Amino acid sequence: MCELLGMSANVPTDICFSFAGLMQRGGCTGPHKDGFGIVFYEGKGIRGFRDYQPSADSDIARFVRDYPLKSQIVISHIRQANRGGICLENTHPFNRELWGRYWTFAHNGQLKGIKKLALTDMLPVGTTDSEHAFCWMLSQIRQRFPKPPRDNMTLWRFVQGLADQLAELGVFNMLLSDSKDLVAYCGKRLSWITRKAPFGDASLIDDDMQVDFGSETTPNDIVTIIATRPLTDNEQWNIMQRGEMRVFRQGILER
Repeated sequence: MCELLGMSANVPTDICFSFAGLMQRGGCTGPHKDGFGIVFYEGKGIRGFRDYQPSADSDIARFVRDYPLKSQIVISHIRQANRGGICLENTHPFNRELWGRYWTFAHNGQLKGIKKLALTDMLPVGTTDSEHAFCWMLSQIRQRFPKPPRDNMTLWRFVQGLADQLAELGVFNMLLSDSKDLVAYCGKRLSWITRKAPFGDASLIDDDMQVDFGSETTPNDIVTIIATRPLTDNEQWNIMQRGEMRVFRQGILER
């Protein structure tokens, strides 16, 4: 299956360290060699980078690893293709507009019979089951909430129900953002960690790299990282259970 990486922070933060570990799993320490993508939120806009080459060998991935782009919400994905050809249009994350906001989605797993879920106003560009699921979810959200609900938790409870439906079709691990919150849904495997003061050292599992977060942050910083599998070997990660969904805003667990 593919692997996911997400970040939610209370201040603009780069994801170079975590991405350095993830990109090695894209064809070096892991089999996910069918492309990668990453999206950074900046204000109302997004910066996106994608490549259908293995991330471990990609010049675009090396740029992302080495250039400290800062954001408060990041979603990334490395692909092991099982549905749809290896091409840019099938490379996650996927983006759509809803309520005047950019929504971003990435998924790993396989969904059997996904095409039986009818689409209305949202249509996929590529041929993956993942993009079809994203379009279906947004269509359902738009029908249920023509305008954004006042209570965000009302929205996320509805999304939990949609995710549960999709999980009945197979494996559904998801990262989703509406530009304000970062949502993680575990269908099989997902983990997260929140880093805040007092900060310590961290060392990557997949690369010979270590960082002292105490020298890279301020005492007020809060940064949550979500990954399919833990990226470091000297920190305590929270392992999510099947059917569990978590919502983060500015690095803080809200649900």
